[in-house]
Amino acid sequence: MSDKTLRIRELTKIYPGPVTALNGIDLTIGPGMFGLLGPNGAGKTTLMRILAGLLEPTTGSISLFGEDIVADPMKVRRRLGYLPQEFGFYPHLSGKKMLQHLLRLKGVEATGRSLDQLTDELLHRVNLTQAADKKVSTYSGGMRQRLGIAQAIAGDPALIIIDEPTAGLDPEERHRFFRLLAELAEDRIVLLSTHIVDDVSVLCPRLAIIRNGFLLAATTPSEARASVEGRIFEASVQRSDLAELYKIHQVTQSLLVEGRMRVRILERSGHAPAGFSPVQATLEDAYLVHVTSDTLDALQEVPRELPLYTSAKPASFSGSPNAAPVETSRGDQS
Repeated sequence: MSDKTLRIRELTKIYPGPVTALNGIDLTIGPGMFGLLGPNGAGKTTLMRILAGLLEPTTGSISLFGEDIVADPMKVRRRLGYLPQEFGFYPHLSGKKMLQHLLRLKGVEATGRSLDQLTDELLHRVNLTQAADKKVSTYSGGMRQRLGIAQAIAGDPALIIIDEPTAGLDPEERHRFFRLLAELAEDRIVLLSTHIVDDVSVLCPRLAIIRNGFLLAATTPSEARASVEGRIFEASVQRSDLAELYKIHQVTQSLLVEGRMRVRILERSGHAPAGFSPVQATLEDAYLVHVTSDTLDALQEVPRELPLYTSAKPASFSGSPNAAPVETSRGDQS
């Protein structure tokens, strides 16, 4: 089949209330790693659940490799690997027994080999062979995530959806997980949903930014950084001055560095305010410019807009979630 893309068109989800969790999402995603970036409550988890066939959209369409997966969710489930934000395991089972149980629930067929052999292969791929016979209750957070990935990749899925995978992992486990995800993305679509900008910066050559159910941009990390390059400035400030700075500048970040308060701001003119120095723009700067802007229209003041990547629509930011408030579902925590 020549069409190797996931196409999302005018996708909207409205819960009873009414509560609008997604508002006309348009994306075209090809093979490789794709990041879905947004704050908690942005609508990311709702989108992941719809793509996984766990929720029905209110309106809109989704096709995977040319097949309509809204009309027939079973078409995506046969090609899907899904690792939700919270994955339940039976702590008294060993990693191997737990994985075998999950494979049976998924209906994965061990073609040409036994279920025992398939389980061993999957555990080897996620580097859990040595821990296969240990109880899941003894696993670290990273080991549990890798066990979750093992069930997600069973059956050689064409689409893998991963929701907030590195939350709570230590740096070593994060990097081990990064390497595994990068390997998986070589020959399939891997959709990574997170609010952690560093994860997207490291892993994803393409990304989308979502807030309040609206798609703000679909772009690449380099294009996102370029959109604010030359307009980000930093200074050390007193805590007592922070409130006033927020009134007169668009503050993208305020954080402690070696015990001192450092503030980064967007200055659209490109001229450094008194006491501020120019710094190299990061993906986090570009992301925070989007999610902290009062309206979507305000984003157009940035001299170079973030270009939409293979979007169904031209790069425009019509509409404003602040002018017409869009609530998100309480059940959607990311």
